[in-house]
Amino acid sequence: MKAGLMVALDLDDGEEAVSLAREIGGSVTALKVGPQLFLRYGLDIIRRIRGEGAEVFLDLKFHDIPNTVRKAVEGVGPLGVSWFTVHASGGRDMITAAKEAAGDAKVLAVTILTSLTADHAHDIGFTGPIGDHVLRLARLARGAGADGIVCSPLEVSGLRGALDEDCLLVTPGVRPAGSSSDDQARVSTPARAVRAGADFLVVGRPIVLAEDRMAAVDRILAEMRTDGP
Repeated sequence: MKAGLMVALDLDDGEEAVSLAREIGGSVTALKVGPQLFLRYGLDIIRRIRGEGAEVFLDLKFHDIPNTVRKAVEGVGPLGVSWFTVHASGGRDMITAAKEAAGDAKVLAVTILTSLTADHAHDIGFTGPIGDHVLRLARLARGAGADGIVCSPLEVSGLRGALDEDCLLVTPGVRPAGSSSDDQARVSTPARAVRAGADFLVVGRPIVLAEDRMAAVDRILAEMRTDGP
């Protein structure tokens, strides 16, 4: 399977998000809706983006007791969301509850946020290499029924070798060569993420803030197909 590109719609304006869906939705795998957009416009923004023919990746990172997560997933399921996220640290029962309520949607378990450095991880109680914790959480989540794992591109290679081949690996923290890392800490380029074994790359600001968004999409897709840096 060729790696796919998911674009994070990190926007405040719902009309702009729908316009962007119309502009680039047919050229990418999915459009990611997170809290920034969802909390302003709710379920309607998903309906509108789906109405433009785009697949939706709902990135709300559910993390609560199992029954609460089950009910939340039941609430978004009828909208035709293709992927959604839970925090792997929510535990086995929570992930299983999400999977049982997911219907046709894929459950993606977030391991360690890509904004966290080793020092940040230590501050919240993780000791030792971040990669060790990512692997532990990934194995737990996959065993509980998660369809895929969200991790930084730096951890993809290790997970690809440790998990079964059907496990989807989704990588935020991807930045085109020469661009700013913004508030991401564990980052890599599109070419390196694909070579490491990522199934889907998530890119936001390098596309959303570009003057020519379609051109930015095309550049990243081209980088994904190269053997460059």
